[in-house]
Amino acid sequence: MRNPWPSFVKFFVSLKLTVVLLALSIVLIFAATLDQVHLGVWAVQEKYFHSFFVLWKFGGVPVPVFPGGYFVGGLLLVNLVTAHICRFKFSWRKSGIWLTHAGLILLLIGQLLTGLWQRESQVQLNVGETKRYSEDFRLDELAVINATDPKFDDVVAIPESVLARGEPIQQPSLPFRIVTRLYYPNSVVQMRSQAPNAPPSPATMDIGTQLAVSPQPLTYKPDERNMPAACIELSGPDGSLGIWLVSTWLDAPQKFDYDGRTWQLVLRSKRYYTPYSLTLSQIKNDVFAGSDIPKNFSSSIHLHSDDTQDDRDALIYMNNPLRYRGLTYYQYQMNKAGGLSVLQVVHNPSWTIPYISCLMMAAGLIFQFVLHLNGFIRKRTAQVKT
Repeated sequence: MRNPWPSFVKFFVSLKLTVVLLALSIVLIFAATLDQVHLGVWAVQEKYFHSFFVLWKFGGVPVPVFPGGYFVGGLLLVNLVTAHICRFKFSWRKSGIWLTHAGLILLLIGQLLTGLWQRESQVQLNVGETKRYSEDFRLDELAVINATDPKFDDVVAIPESVLARGEPIQQPSLPFRIVTRLYYPNSVVQMRSQAPNAPPSPATMDIGTQLAVSPQPLTYKPDERNMPAACIELSGPDGSLGIWLVSTWLDAPQKFDYDGRTWQLVLRSKRYYTPYSLTLSQIKNDVFAGSDIPKNFSSSIHLHSDDTQDDRDALIYMNNPLRYRGLTYYQYQMNKAGGLSVLQVVHNPSWTIPYISCLMMAAGLIFQFVLHLNGFIRKRTAQVKT
């Protein structure tokens, strides 16, 4: 029986495979660039680059039509590693090539880790305001808050994706079960007086009985966000407690009493809490002399950690972020008239990998160039002497 291993290795070390994968990468980037007009940056990244296959829907069924970024990048990584193992023998004269390719491999791995680990959120602060959390501008959560103790909130956060599945939710710390009766990934919520022809609301409790909710098409524009809404029913051992309408349109939590405790319900942006707090002390908006053209935006922040190891001031402005405990805070937006500053928060444990890989590739190319230049000079010198 013929051993298939040599053919398998030959396929992965093939230069033809490299060319094909590079061509597929160009087509993928071109298609993603065109589709970005309709989907926006985040949706394009998820559809084309953070996936193994690009899916199109035919008759409501997703069908793979083109290899995605993970598939192409993964094959490129395998192709490069196997080619090194099988074709290149380590020697001093080829050490620059080895270092360059090692940097390229590290760059591919770094991009994969960035796609898997990077998380972006925002902190909106008014002057004098203190916060210890950032909010995701693309993901939402249902917060069920035990607000019995006025000094402490016990929060159970349920991701929006769990609500969308419609399955009963029973958390051990909650004395009731949550069931989604209606869910819209994007919606408009109005007072019923503004929508007289709206169908009856499924909600039976609180403000939801006075509101009309209408589904809307999903938006992918970078300056817009989807506003989900859901009708959720709470059920205890003795039966239903009622149906509440929750939506990101509603800022204030809805309150009710049950089991001798005070509860709150709110559908809000997903929060990421930190073991320290940030207080906005001052904002500054500089303009160029003789004009109203912005020159610089800066926020004076006071940082206080829970363990009291850090209690200091920091200045955040363009190209000067605050890096602290794995998070990077950038100056993102500002409304000086309203005393508001928005900081973009980036969590990316692999952020140093691209810098290291680029240094490795540059060092490898320089070393290989110097090595060949030295050999060329020696050869020319020997010819001159003879």
